[in-house]
Amino acid sequence: MDHGQLEAFLTAQTRKQGGGGVSAEQAAALSRFWKSQRVRVRESLLGQSRWEPGLRGVSWRVDLQTAAGRGGAAAHSGPVALLELELGRAGQDSEFVCLEFDETKVNQVLKKMADIQESIDRIVQRT
Repeated sequence: MDHGQLEAFLTAQTRKQGGGGVSAEQAAALSRFWKSQRVRVRESLLGQSRWEPGLRGVSWRVDLQTAAGRGGAAAHSGPVALLELELGRAGQDSEFVCLEFDETKVNQVLKKMADIQESIDRIVQRT
């Protein structure tokens, strides 16, 4: 909330009838507080809303097994997706999570992600 928005909000609150509003003295105190503490309030809210540990990086690759790598065996092994997530907290070393997916699991993850996107879209359309 910038200074203009603050003044408009406090003016509206002081003009409220029937209770629920604030007095001119309370509005002045709120204005002084917001002007002096706005940065700290914002930093505190941001700190409380962050997920910890946070995602610092993602790397991935797809491995294919060649005929030479199978030693000429007739068994077929499909492609494998390898995903590495780098997780960490501020000021601490990263931790790594490695995931391995075959084609079926990749398709399941993609389906779940599509479901999540649809849910988000429905929520956004309602608001």
